[in-house]
Amino acid sequence: MVGAQTFDAEDPLALERQVCFALSIAARGVVGIYRPLLEPMGLTHPQYLVMLALWQRAPLSVKELSRLLVLDPGTLSPLLKRLEAIGYLRRDRDGADERLLAVTLTEEGLALRERALLIPPAVVERLGMDLPELQRLHQALTQVIEAAKP
Repeated sequence: MVGAQTFDAEDPLALERQVCFALSIAARGVVGIYRPLLEPMGLTHPQYLVMLALWQRAPLSVKELSRLLVLDPGTLSPLLKRLEAIGYLRRDRDGADERLLAVTLTEEGLALRERALLIPPAVVERLGMDLPELQRLHQALTQVIEAAKP
């Protein structure tokens, strides 16, 4: 083949050696595992992350939620609008500071948490990794996240 080259395993630019490539493929794969679990709840994976944050800490301001999820408000806003439209949350002006938008769960949003409890064990089973292995992976990824911060 014209232009085709072979690379040995020691090549620092070999695709298979790139951390960014492995992380990208792993992220797509894991999100793909979540998709069929979330669809019956009417959630996308980014919306699920919003709900996880709210189940843990609601009520939250949009600013706090943005910080927790490491999403800019422009990306977060459409997610919140969609979750509000399907009845899982409310966005209201904060009583203590009218400049802030407070995000709270509705009864339906709170009740959804019970169904969501089935998701983590289903993901663990699908990945076929034991819990200590996944915890080590989480710890390593957390270190990568911290190291990659600007």
